[in-house]
Amino acid sequence: MADPAAAAAPLVRLTGVELTLESGAGAVNILRGIDLDITAGDTVAVTGASGSGKSTLMAVIAGLERPSRGRIVVAGHDLGTMNEDALALFRRRNVGIVFQSFHLIPTMTALENVAVPLELAGRTDAFARAADALKAAGLGHRVTHYPAQLSGGEQQRVAVARAFANEPALVLADEPTGNLDSTTGASIVDLMFATQARIGCTLVLITHDTTVARKCRRHLRMEDGRLVSAPASREARAPHADRASGTTARPSS
Repeated sequence: MADPAAAAAPLVRLTGVELTLESGAGAVNILRGIDLDITAGDTVAVTGASGSGKSTLMAVIAGLERPSRGRIVVAGHDLGTMNEDALALFRRRNVGIVFQSFHLIPTMTALENVAVPLELAGRTDAFARAADALKAAGLGHRVTHYPAQLSGGEQQRVAVARAFANEPALVLADEPTGNLDSTTGASIVDLMFATQARIGCTLVLITHDTTVARKCRRHLRMEDGRLVSAPASREARAPHADRASGTTARPSS
């Protein structure tokens, strides 16, 4: 029988997370006592000025950066207890990431860029799944094209398809529209939310764009390494009924 407490646990939990880096001028506090719960299936925007710690917050949630203090648990995995190999396997199975600068492999086609992480995750249907993901992203006619043959918007669609293709529990997107014009950026955002709704994953979106942030059910703001709540938007999508009472925000003070 499943443990009721485990079933009720948030998908993401950060407790007392701090990150301090040393520099020639002394210690720099990047994250300052972050407490945060994110429920499975939620959509969360994180905004804030440049240098406020948004991207670093995403990096520690993904296990790409280790905090100086505190505990991070994602999808039941305590990231602080895992070595680099275990963290890579954890990301492969549980996390999709969309970067501002696409991060496509230039010597691989769109299809291969999406299929490679699926193959690494052990999917025997990697190429079929990648083709379906690209078709859903509106790129069914561009699967054999290389990144240099694609527009910026098309490259980001490939990146979105790659992030969602394995149906991860969590997708992290760091300024996914930052390198795109407003019209193209809006289409990428619509694609991400449509895919999130279809597979039911959790989406955490780092953005400077308040219009994008308003599409998320929750809006958090980073200020000087601390996390504070922002007002909910009328545009925000309602949570699924089975998790409406389970979302807990624990912004740091």
